[in-house]
Amino acid sequence: MANCAIIGVSDWSKARDGLLALADALEAGKVGEPADYRLNFASAAQLLSELPPRRLDTLREVKRAGPVSIYAVAKALLRNYSNVHADVQKLIEHGLIEKDEGGRVFVPWDDVVVRVDASLLQAA
Repeated sequence: MANCAIIGVSDWSKARDGLLALADALEAGKVGEPADYRLNFASAAQLLSELPPRRLDTLREVKRAGPVSIYAVAKALLRNYSNVHADVQKLIEHGLIEKDEGGRVFVPWDDVVVRVDASLLQAA
């Protein structure tokens, strides 16, 4: 199991600077330690659009119960199967949930952290 998934907001200049620093380190022959998984969005609005509260509830339930069937998640959340299935598919796309050989879903991270800087919540 990997370490931690960190979800947040990052502008392109921060991402570019981080990638350039990583490229320089790799070019210098420095091999880094295993890193946390980072999922960044361009804005707080985009983060909240992709990961609304119900989808985060789905993620939380899969983390609590997994590996588990999508049906069991829907039942535990008292939600419609098709809506939970759509949420799980989106969470898989974002790398926050995976499926095992039996089709059960699970969260491959020890912890999932969502970080939103309060200054980013201001309207642009």
